[in-house]
Amino acid sequence: MVAGWSRHALRFSDYYGSLNQHMLWTPPRLKSREWMFIPWGSRPPERHRGFVDKPELLKYLQSRAPHSCFHSTAYYKYPSERKMADKDWLGADLIFDLDGDHLPGVSDRDFPTMIKLIQEQAWSLWADFLQPEFGFKEKYIQTSFSGHRGFHIHVRDPKLFHLDSNARRELVNHIRGEGIDVSTTLAGPESMWKNRVQSGMQAVIEKLQSISNEKSKNKRIINNFIDIFSSRSNYSDNKLKGLTPNTIRKKILHLSDLTMDNNRINRLNKDTSLLVFGESLTPFFWELVKGDSTVILGNAGETDEAVTVDVKRVIRHVGSLHGKCGLKVTEFPLKRLNPYDSHKFDPLSEPIVFKGENLTKLRLTVDDVTVSLNDVEINGDTGDIVEVNESLSMFLTLKDWAELVR
Repeated sequence: MVAGWSRHALRFSDYYGSLNQHMLWTPPRLKSREWMFIPWGSRPPERHRGFVDKPELLKYLQSRAPHSCFHSTAYYKYPSERKMADKDWLGADLIFDLDGDHLPGVSDRDFPTMIKLIQEQAWSLWADFLQPEFGFKEKYIQTSFSGHRGFHIHVRDPKLFHLDSNARRELVNHIRGEGIDVSTTLAGPESMWKNRVQSGMQAVIEKLQSISNEKSKNKRIINNFIDIFSSRSNYSDNKLKGLTPNTIRKKILHLSDLTMDNNRINRLNKDTSLLVFGESLTPFFWELVKGDSTVILGNAGETDEAVTVDVKRVIRHVGSLHGKCGLKVTEFPLKRLNPYDSHKFDPLSEPIVFKGENLTKLRLTVDDVTVSLNDVEINGDTGDIVEVNESLSMFLTLKDWAELVR
């Protein structure tokens, strides 16, 4: 727990004290959910709680004002039992948790860029896969900002409640592109993966050609490709596993020079089954294509996959405060997840609860920080002194990116 947390705990208490039963959101089948709370300080999480109604939950929140609040994605006959085997599992929501802190080539310390990109990925997950590929219906969807680094898509279709972990893993594998054979996909019927592979192929070729033209000025693209390949190497051909970053870099540079041959590219466009880059580099190229064009569900870290696959997980309570930054876990209509919509959800302003304008002087404790909340942006490095309003002060100190100047 970060130093000086007590003043933030008091403000959390103010927030929960301001709520009434009508303002408090609760998940469907409240009585069947297990709850978990993380207290302030060094005390361990409190698990295996159950609540019979809103008043009981509200009373708990107002008396404890916890650091973080979670409820189970599963429904249990006996949610308060301490042993999982005794809870009697009845089913579970299907949850997709997209977290931006492991996006290839993106630093979580550039908060606005990270959030922008993960919102694009979350919308792509819905628009490219969940709706057209799997036929999920909007009426069963709840979307929310996680309060910190990403978005949650809850699917509450009763027909999906009893999917086991293996069936949920198959969904994840398809979205991530595991087992996708590029040549077969491109030669097959229209599908979202065919469209994504086609667009990804052209995008990767253009990036590789840009590298070949000016290698010294394209370090960001090169590093992004290294991150993409490293994140996909576990699912690649055996010959591509275990490559060091330096070897990956050499392959990228070699491949970039080969893409400058127009005849080679023309042959590839006419017949994607050809090994136009050789036996070694052609599979390498297609891994870059899959990594560059896929929804970053697998690449966003094992946590994201685990949330979808594990039928006994907990998820952050919509309307609660996130103890690692002070922002609110915020629900919004699915259509506002679309980052290209004029009324898109704004994660840099709408989840802000604490809007005091009194300035606090902080000293940054990490490098390369960029944070923007309510159109107020802070940039800096370790040792820099900044004066910020309440929302930025809470965000920076709870993330342990800054400390109070005494």
